[in-house]
Amino acid sequence: MSYTYPIDEMHWSKEEIIDVVNFYSMVEQAYEKGIDRDELMLAYTRFKQIVPSKSEEKTLCGQFEKESGYSCYRAVKQAKGLSKGDKVKM
Repeated sequence: MSYTYPIDEMHWSKEEIIDVVNFYSMVEQAYEKGIDRDELMLAYTRFKQIVPSKSEEKTLCGQFEKESGYSCYRAVKQAKGLSKGDKVKM
């Protein structure tokens, strides 16, 4: 991994930064080896508590995709279409 995660150090607490980084990490896992759908959705729910604005979510996830090549949107969309207990594999 030779890229940085888009985070808002000015407005987020240390705990919030950790939770957002955890979400990005789970999106990476969905692309690299697959991840449990429920884990990803739990991380996404926490991400949305920290980043409730749709436009800010698009900005942050767009930066993440530009840096990493991994799409938060596609991973979450696939997870939403799966059943509880399924695995998200991009």
